[in-house]
Amino acid sequence: MADTNAKSEPRPSAALRCWIEGRRIWLELDDQRLVSFPATRYPLLAAASPVELAKVQLRLNGLALRWDELDEDIRVDDAVQGRFPRSSNAAV
Repeated sequence: MADTNAKSEPRPSAALRCWIEGRRIWLELDDQRLVSFPATRYPLLAAASPVELAKVQLRLNGLALRWDELDEDIRVDDAVQGRFPRSSNAAV
């Protein structure tokens, strides 16, 4: 018999579309939310030109962002939840 008190894992956020405005990455999520984050949160994106930054693609049914030229992949759920890479100069 299944445990009715067990909590199911929340469904990861998925994007319907993604676009760039200035140095911010914007996501329209499948739950109708709009979220954005600064490119500076990711070292490869921070160093990217505007043309490189604009070449973002949705992958894995909206669960990931991909920049082929930069060889950068970001899970949408990580960005939505604010789980960004630690800065290389952050105190340990």
